[in-house]
Amino acid sequence: MIGTNSQSNIMETEEGIPASAKFGNDTAACIVSVKGLKENWQKWCDEHQEYQKHNPFSQDIRPSVMVPQRGHDDYGRPLQGSMTAQRGKDAYTHISKELEELCGAMRNIGHPGDKEGDGRSSDGRFVTVEFGELFEHYVTISNKLVGILLRARKQGLVDFEGEMLWQGRDDHAVITLLQ
Repeated sequence: MIGTNSQSNIMETEEGIPASAKFGNDTAACIVSVKGLKENWQKWCDEHQEYQKHNPFSQDIRPSVMVPQRGHDDYGRPLQGSMTAQRGKDAYTHISKELEELCGAMRNIGHPGDKEGDGRSSDGRFVTVEFGELFEHYVTISNKLVGILLRARKQGLVDFEGEMLWQGRDDHAVITLLQ
């Protein structure tokens, strides 16, 4: 075979590496995955260090960290786009839906009346319901009636006497739906 273009006895792969020097598939996958793990770990470490530079509660306090002061818009609020901010938005949406359900239940079982709940005005501006009646109806919807009522009063949706309503003791307390 002298003088002819014959293939050599050592087979070469497309990368130019002899087949005998190449690793098996399992070994190559292991090397690739360990390299990937190392790169991913380093990337996470770098991101975490950068995050800690801006975290005012980090043990590694740097002068470059600006701690929000009272009165600023971002004081007491999570970073925009963070998972904490998303959980807050989700909770706000959930509470808003519960407030709507409460107002709907009060409209369904309540009686038109005035703000004092004595029924003298029947123009329909206000809906009144006793706490005991609302509790019996609303317990099938949610077990957080008193908390939702407190939140609704804070937002100006309902009004009732006292700081807290207790089942049994305040069953005849009048709750007025303002809107």
